[in-house]
Formats: sequence, structure tokens, C-alpha cells
Amino acid sequence: MRETLFKDNFWSTDLVSTAGYNNIIQHLNDGRKNCKEFEDFLKERASIEERYGKDLINLTRKKPCGQTELNTLKRALEVFKQQVDSVGQSHIQLAQTLREEARKMEDFREKQKFHRKKIELIMDAIHKNRNLQYKKTLEAKRLYEQRCRDKDEAEQAVHRSANLVIPKQQEKLFVKLAQTKTALEDSDRVYQMNIGALEKIREEWQMEHVKACEFFESQECERINYFRNALWLHVNQLSEECVKNDDSYEEIRKSLEYCSIEKDIECFVSLRKTGSLPPTPVVYENYYNAQKNAALGRNQAPAPGRRPQMPVPSSKPMDPEYSTVDGYSLIHHP
Repeated sequence: MRETLFKDNFWSTDLVSTAGYNNIIQHLNDGRKNCKEFEDFLKERASIEERYGKDLINLTRKKPCGQTELNTLKRALEVFKQQVDSVGQSHIQLAQTLREEARKMEDFREKQKFHRKKIELIMDAIHKNRNLQYKKTLEAKRLYEQRCRDKDEAEQAVHRSANLVIPKQQEKLFVKLAQTKTALEDSDRVYQMNIGALEKIREEWQMEHVKACEFFESQECERINYFRNALWLHVNQLSEECVKNDDSYEEIRKSLEYCSIEKDIECFVSLRKTGSLPPTPVVYENYYNAQKNAALGRNQAPAPGRRPQMPVPSSKPMDPEYSTVDGYSLIHHP
């Protein structure tokens, strides 16, 4: 049977002491508690990842982001929103993975508890039996020692009555001595029987204690290894998520590389252009000439379907006759 660190360091010189065993059980309980804490940590991290993923998806689907852009920048924005949505989906998937890892940790923890319980029940029973036998042995020893003292007192009484002349009293003392010797022999036999029974129980307990220590140490090695690997896997999953996110962001960067300022400007011009010629200058129109030409136009009806040509003023605005219409002057001379 191989020597274990648990067994070598958790013995006690007191036969009925369970201090070392209790230390092992407490350590195993602490380890189980630590696994439960990590399990709860994974569940909480999964909830955070799920909320973050859903928030990203809702952000891309409900929040406008450059929705009126055109051409290459528009396509880059579409890729941007698709990849952010992909990042959100990835975080939701990570949340499911973390919950699965938490479930595995719980299964491992419960499996260890189930197997450990069998050993604990055996040890509890043997501790109870050992303690009971130890008490019986102490009681048998106490009775044996008392019978020894009774025999010694009876012998001393016989020696003190050697010079007595009353035979009846001496006879009583001899009878009492004989009784104490018989009681002593019985108590001695019972005491030795209990010693023998206790030794068998001690050997059985020692063997079971070593087996329990070996099993508990094996469980603890398995737990530490599993816990360590679970942490390692968790960190790898987070790193993998970062790589996935960076891949999505790289797709966005690639789409932005194809964004062309000139093409987007040309696209806007092509879609929204209103013409290539500027407006013509606004010319001056004399109101009175327009009235005169209108009167002439009534006398000379234009050809059907044609607008008559506007008359050209015969005088400039600064000429004295500028305000004359049909020989009538609006300027009055004194």
C-alpha cells in the first residue's frame, strides 16, 4: 500500500482523536465550495455575455447608423452592422458554452461528493465503534483496578487478623479474600477481552484510515487538476472569442478599404443632379413698354400658337422721352 501525504501528516497519538481526519474533511469541503464558487462565476459570466450579445444585436437592428449614405460607404456600413450583429451572436454562443462548462463543473462536484460519501459513512461507523469500544475498555480497566485494590485490602485485613483468637472473624476475612480474588480474575478477563477487541478495532480503523486518506488524496488531486483545466479552458474560450471578434472587425476594415470618396461623390451627383446649365440672367423689363406692346399686340394678333415677341424700348431710361407712351408724357413741365 503506497504511502500518502494525507496519511503521513494526519495521524494522532490519541486513539480516539479525529482531529487529523476532520482537517482532511474540512479541506475537501473547502475544495468543493471553491468549485461551486467557480461554477457560479461561470453562470454569472454567461449572463453578462448573453446580455451583451443581445444588446449588440438590438443596437444593430434598432438604432440607425448612417442609413442615408450612398454607394461604397453604404456597403461598408452594411458590413459594419452585419459584423457587429455577428459579434453579438458570438457572445450569445459563448454564454451557452460557459453554461455548459458550469454544468460540467457541477456534475464533477456532485460525482466527487457521491463517492466521498461512501468513505465518510464507513469512517463514521468505524469511529463510532472504536469510541464505544474504547469507553468499554476504559470501564473494564477501571473495574479491574478497583478489584485489585479490593483484593489488596482483603489480603491486608487477613494479615492484620492473624493474631485474633476469634476463628469466625478470620473465616469471614478469608471468605472475603476469596471473593475478591474471584472478582479480580473475572474483571481481569473482561479487561483483557476488551483490550483484545479494541486492538482489532484499532487495526481495522488504521487500515480504513489509510484507505480513506489514499482515496481522499486521489480525489483532491483529481479536483485540483479538473479545476486547473477548467480555468485554462475558460481563458482559452475568452481568447477565442476575442479572436472571433477581431475577425469580424477585420471584415469591417476590409470593407472600409474599398470605400471610395470619388465614387460616392459621383454616385450622389448621378442620383441627385438637376441639370448642367446655370440659370440665365434676369433682364430688366419696362412696365410701360410692356403696356404699349400689349396694346399693339391687340391690333396685330399673333399667329396662333406663338407668343409675340416682347417690344424693345425706343428710348433709354434716362432719356426725356423715356416716360412717353403713345405720345403721352407722364413728365409735366412748369
